[in-house]
Amino acid sequence: MEIMRLAGLLSVLTLTACQGAGQPNVAAVKNDVPTEWRFNFFTPQALPALVTFAAVQDADGAMYQFNTLDSTKALYGVIGGWDDNSRALNGYWNHVKRPPKHIIFCWDSVIDKKVYETHLTLPKTVVEKMLSPSGNKDYQGNTVYYNAVQVGLAPEGKVAVWLSGVVRGEPNYRVTPSKLTTLSGDKLDICKGVTKSDFSYGYDADIKDFIKGKVYPYGNW
Repeated sequence: MEIMRLAGLLSVLTLTACQGAGQPNVAAVKNDVPTEWRFNFFTPQALPALVTFAAVQDADGAMYQFNTLDSTKALYGVIGGWDDNSRALNGYWNHVKRPPKHIIFCWDSVIDKKVYETHLTLPKTVVEKMLSPSGNKDYQGNTVYYNAVQVGLAPEGKVAVWLSGVVRGEPNYRVTPSKLTTLSGDKLDICKGVTKSDFSYGYDADIKDFIKGKVYPYGNW
């Protein structure tokens, strides 16, 4: 990313101090406290999108950039609207050492044939929830935490956010961001020129079959 855009990104995330991403946090070495928090992106079934860049500021102020991200999964069975049970599985790349607080990400909506830029801030209460024991225990009796943020991407640039449920069968915890802004077209800032998609290839056959007879945006998002 160019220096000017990176400077703009740091400004947007309102960093107040430089903190090394590799610095250990004393609170994080307590028993059962996670050593990393994850963030995952997914889409409804057959309404694809691809996240191409993400920048994250965590609860301690550390800054992360991700030019390589885990794939943006289409979740089978998420049709017509979100639910609180579906979630993307953790991958390799999308993790930070403390709970995410601010996230900016660029995504190509294949179904919309648009590039979007989303600015997302989690409320202080949600960050504190991720830092606190959930009150549940895993099958080994260890205290568990809400250590994964799930971000759903839908047509019209719609974005929804959850914390993953922490025990088997528990629904995800739906989050109302304190800031959620999605830009496109000539309003793109950080994401301008990040992706090369021109969307000229059209839809694959499975997408055409899925949307046939349906009305855009193919659900209530």
